[in-house]
Amino acid sequence: MHTLDGVTRSDQYRALGLSTFAFTVCFAVWTIFSIIGVRIKQELGLSDTQFGLLVATPVLTGSISRIFLGVWTEQFGGRIMFPLQMLITSVAVWLLATVHSYEVFLIAALGLGLAGGSFIVGVAYTSRWFEKERQGTALGIFGAGNVGAAVTNFAAPFLVVALGWTGTAKVYAVVLAATAVLFYLLAKTDPVQEERKRTKAKPVSAGTQLEPLKNMQVWRFATYYFFVFGGFVALASFLPRYYVGAYGLPLTTAGVFAGFYSLPGSVFRALGGWMSDKWGARFVMYLTFLVSLVLLFVMSYPETSYTVAGIHGPIAFTFGLNATMFMLMTVVLGFVMSLGKAAVYKHIPVYYPHHVGAVGGLVGMIGGLGGFFLPIAFGFLLDRTGVWTAPFMLMFVLVLVSTIWMHVAIRRMERARHPALAEETHLSDLPETPLAAPQDAPEREPRVVPHPAR
Repeated sequence: MHTLDGVTRSDQYRALGLSTFAFTVCFAVWTIFSIIGVRIKQELGLSDTQFGLLVATPVLTGSISRIFLGVWTEQFGGRIMFPLQMLITSVAVWLLATVHSYEVFLIAALGLGLAGGSFIVGVAYTSRWFEKERQGTALGIFGAGNVGAAVTNFAAPFLVVALGWTGTAKVYAVVLAATAVLFYLLAKTDPVQEERKRTKAKPVSAGTQLEPLKNMQVWRFATYYFFVFGGFVALASFLPRYYVGAYGLPLTTAGVFAGFYSLPGSVFRALGGWMSDKWGARFVMYLTFLVSLVLLFVMSYPETSYTVAGIHGPIAFTFGLNATMFMLMTVVLGFVMSLGKAAVYKHIPVYYPHHVGAVGGLVGMIGGLGGFFLPIAFGFLLDRTGVWTAPFMLMFVLVLVSTIWMHVAIRRMERARHPALAEETHLSDLPETPLAAPQDAPEREPRVVPHPAR
């Protein structure tokens, strides 16, 4: 574990505050297509599949870049990598305003996607400032920077109305560049980099950093993150389009409703970190998956009319969610997904304290790929089925598979740790034999305990 000698609470709060603010700005930029993409879709006459690809392309770059950005942050430190990543991204966002064809939009979106790589830079940088016992809470607070998606959903529609989508892109580019400069000027070099400077030690090689990726456990964490983060990004980008199409809402209202999903899906990540520190990440993951299953089942049910044969004749009724009820369910869904995001990343600095960048990069990459593939799948399902709730059917299946896989893996781990469980086929809450009475307890008539039926 890295040393924290000489690190004050003020240093920790400075690092956490700056990282969280920078990540919030980056995440707002990363999800900008959820708003300006609606106007671009209208101008270019894109299909839902093409729109899904456009929204998902920045997520692809943001996901894949997390591997090498994580390794480089471990080697060179977040104070260097964070501003560098933001400056490069700001150039791509500015150039976005000069594009007028769909194919070039996709290329520009690849550069914009580097904003998503900021997550692993911040995780690696922030985790170095905190003790193991406080890392879950600290990373949960940092991860609340996902609120940048809500910032975009709330603010960008009004910027688009006032400045157009090209003006909105330029505003985002300027804000991102200014954030990069401020971070570099105000942030401090993390304790690990300071220790390397003092001892003149060389950075850990990329090969060593990637060594833990051979462990299946790492890939299991990544699978969970595919839903809790990838699904979050996908829905944050898709919901404005859903509200406009399914309910006929204006873009400004659709953006606000989508923001109500993104907000709890971001700010409560800090609570998820605290809960993971207190009750364990496994408990939080079960809570996330089970609640999500219930919500997604209802959300995926299309508006349907029924006629049943009653005693006195046919009885007709309709099931469906209005826009307000649907929005309220997305708020709860965003809340539990935020808890799950924190729970996944609670594991990484505990199990892999010297490989946070590489392991966190892989987990973040797989999660980000969820944000890439799911919007494309959403658009494909809409084009093929013509059912607005089809994307939520896909999400339900994804959570169901993840829940079963997690539970099976946990049971296998328990049996590996306690081999006697593997031979027991009829588990019961009743003991095989009565518990012995304490020595100083008065004797009483022996009680017969029935043996479980076999």
